[in-house]
Amino acid sequence: MKKLTTRFMIAAAALVVGAGAASAQIGTTITAQIPFEFRVGNQTLAPGTYAVDRLVQSSAPVFRLWNARLRRSAILLPQAKVDPQTGWAEGSPKLVFACIGGSCALAELWAGSESYAYTFSRPKPGKGEDAYLRVIQMQPGKSE
Repeated sequence: MKKLTTRFMIAAAALVVGAGAASAQIGTTITAQIPFEFRVGNQTLAPGTYAVDRLVQSSAPVFRLWNARLRRSAILLPQAKVDPQTGWAEGSPKLVFACIGGSCALAELWAGSESYAYTFSRPKPGKGEDAYLRVIQMQPGKSE
């Protein structure tokens, strides 16, 4: 019984240390004012001010998109790293949305300081459907 209790205490301590390390890895929060409804994965999010922060700092990062006013968030798991668009090398961080027939989905995130952007899974346009990109610049700060 004593060994089991000791193991649980060690596991709990490891969780606390891991949580502290994860919170220390969250980079500077950046915000984006998104003026339209959009999709992230299978979630639909309302227009508003969203904070974007990195939850996991590794070769496969995890981002969080959070609207404090609405108390809604989405976890962003990048699909691939890509080169940022030409002209972004010296500029503010950006979110790119792929829009098809008036419905937009998060397509890309560039943190502004990295040499690559991250892409996300999104619907592909069908034959004859109009598709375009909307770019939203992000700023340092907090969400609503």
